[in-house]
Amino acid sequence: MLEQFVTVMPGTLAPALLIMCLSVMLTVGEGRDKPISSRWRLWGLLIGLVAAIVFAALRATAVINQRTFVNYPVLVCAVIVDLLALAAVLASPAITRDWTKHRALMHVANAVAAVQIALTVFYALPDVILQLTIWVEPDAPVFTSDMLLRALGFVLGVAASIVVAAIFRTMRSTAVRWAFTTAVALMMAILFVQHLTGLMQILQARRMRFTHTMFVTLAWSINHNDQMIMAQTFVFLIPAVASIVAGFRMKTRNVPDLNEAQIRGNKAFRRRAIAAAAWSLVAMIAVTCTLTVGKAATQQTITLSPPEAYALSDGVATIPFSQVEDGHLHRFEYKAADGTVMRFIIIKKNGGAYGIGLDACENCGDAGYYEKDGKIICKKCEVAINLATIGFKGGCNPVPFPYKTGNGQITIQTSDLDALSAHFR
Repeated sequence: MLEQFVTVMPGTLAPALLIMCLSVMLTVGEGRDKPISSRWRLWGLLIGLVAAIVFAALRATAVINQRTFVNYPVLVCAVIVDLLALAAVLASPAITRDWTKHRALMHVANAVAAVQIALTVFYALPDVILQLTIWVEPDAPVFTSDMLLRALGFVLGVAASIVVAAIFRTMRSTAVRWAFTTAVALMMAILFVQHLTGLMQILQARRMRFTHTMFVTLAWSINHNDQMIMAQTFVFLIPAVASIVAGFRMKTRNVPDLNEAQIRGNKAFRRRAIAAAAWSLVAMIAVTCTLTVGKAATQQTITLSPPEAYALSDGVATIPFSQVEDGHLHRFEYKAADGTVMRFIIIKKNGGAYGIGLDACENCGDAGYYEKDGKIICKKCEVAINLATIGFKGGCNPVPFPYKTGNGQITIQTSDLDALSAHFR
């Protein structure tokens, strides 16, 4: 359950915060007084969610075996739209004030917000949705205590992100406008950096020439992604402090100019302001604990077994049956024609056939597999792989490739491995 929670909550937090922030900054009017474009943000959420579900399904069924060609144009658009949305947020006080006098600006701001929500949801959620594929272990009944715990962790992770965003939203009426706007702008700036980092990773994998400074900056951003997620919540300390200050400044006694009803209103505002700030601090601490203590509790230091030696000659890799017939996992390493260091695994199945594939899968990348208690387990998601399905596409199975058996040995054409080197970039 904890593994699912610490994976799902960080993955859904940024979309939840973004939707909340744009809702607060761009919502105007009530009922018929609301602009027609106010519904566009909801449509952006629905379109992004449906697209993410479809993309995740295609990846889970191996119809799409590379994320890059989809994520690349998405991230190019996202970094541009992030900047436009940030500009809309900074200009939102002027846009929302007397918006009926400049309806076009209101519609443009909502359109940009809708596109940003759609792109952010589409980019962030497929990996979260793919967590659904590891609820049930191979050869296990569907409804087990482990499955129910994983499902509970998934639901709690999604719910936690929504609750955190809802708590921060309570400060919209207790903090001064500039404080909340500053927090929203900083949150969106961090989101821009996250999207830009993802784009730079793709460009670096495509052999784009980076300067030393660019490469060091990219590496720092990748290695500090959890800290950036925490920063997206801690920026709301600004409106939290502003709420507390506004609450204590509210006069609640010995005010001759106010009647009893006004004094009661001031007291209620002070309670709301302090409660909103206190709960916001609790939310920040909860997110921090999830990304530090929670992750530490779920991450086990697992070292992959070292690669074994094998014969390689004239573009053909040869492994004798005698080397891999013990029924245990055997790992091998190969340097592709493009210089990428790859790994592949071989294990003899119960029926006598051999399960052969890359030491990588479509869902979890090149994290690799290890053997524990007679099971082959994905290092990243901890799901046990059905031995019978090793060598077939789909799910968390090792990526298969062609090979031949005969004359007491397994032969693999290195050209087939070269074609799959992208899985290890």
